[in-house]
Amino acid sequence: MSYKTIDGLMRHLRDNGISISGSTQKRQLVNTGYFHGYKGYRFFKNAQNSLPFVSYNEVYATIQYDSALKSLLYGKMMFIETAVKNIVLESILVNANSESIQVMYDKVVSGYNNAPASSSPEQRRKLQQNKLNLQNSIQSSLANAYKKNNPKITHFYNNVGYSGVPVWALFEIMTMGDLGYLLSCLTFDVRDDISQRIGINVSCDTDRQLIYKYIYTLKDLRNAIAHNAVVFDTRFRNIDPTSSMKQCLKLEIGLPYVNFKTIGDYIILMCYYLKLLHVSKTEIKAFIRDFERITDEYKNAVNSNVSAMVIHPDLPARMTALKNFL
Repeated sequence: MSYKTIDGLMRHLRDNGISISGSTQKRQLVNTGYFHGYKGYRFFKNAQNSLPFVSYNEVYATIQYDSALKSLLYGKMMFIETAVKNIVLESILVNANSESIQVMYDKVVSGYNNAPASSSPEQRRKLQQNKLNLQNSIQSSLANAYKKNNPKITHFYNNVGYSGVPVWALFEIMTMGDLGYLLSCLTFDVRDDISQRIGINVSCDTDRQLIYKYIYTLKDLRNAIAHNAVVFDTRFRNIDPTSSMKQCLKLEIGLPYVNFKTIGDYIILMCYYLKLLHVSKTEIKAFIRDFERITDEYKNAVNSNVSAMVIHPDLPARMTALKNFL
């Protein structure tokens, strides 16, 4: 398609069966954009699943729904990220008995020499490679922060009295993805300690992998929110849930299934963490009600064929089970 003016784009939409007219809808198209707005929201998950819009009002309602979801989720996601980081940091400091990054590598990160006794030479080599990759990643993060003159890092390198950046300062510049990778590299005993501190049900997590698998899952959503990407259809999902990830939430909350194919499952995972982090039942229920309200408003703003594709029919029952779990 060659470049089109806003009026030309409106004609193009009408030619494709979507009614649009008037100054209000023209302004909405200007503000949301044709490519970021209509082109980004005209399908569910992938371009082959076109949403059967008949009016630009429905397109705009979908954009507004997605925006409302991001606004709702942002604060709670930041809380979860910060709280989990601090719990992980406390565990590492206690188990390493030091705030030195090098001591962290030596005492709490898995490698060739501290692999489980039953590990094969190949498994030991894999753990050592992961440890080296972690060290490279951390050095790169520190170098990047120093280059950008981040005072949380330059303070330690530019003062004679300090021998290096402490672990707690490293955590200040760590992304959620960095956190997930660090967790995956920790020894079983430290992952077990962190799991117990958070309160994750370890009965369905014999390998103690849930602490980083769930972080990777939340990281996908967190980054989509932060970069104003589309979230309502979970197209941001980069991880396939393992059986233990699904089984834990099914058993804990009393759900028939969990698959992270709809935004409702991410609400469920976030609420699971909010409860583990001792957020009040009142606050979590208010969060769920806000999600239900904006979803109901969206359902009423689009035709039934669109809502049937976007909103899973058992969402109300799943939200009821979630509230009962609290």
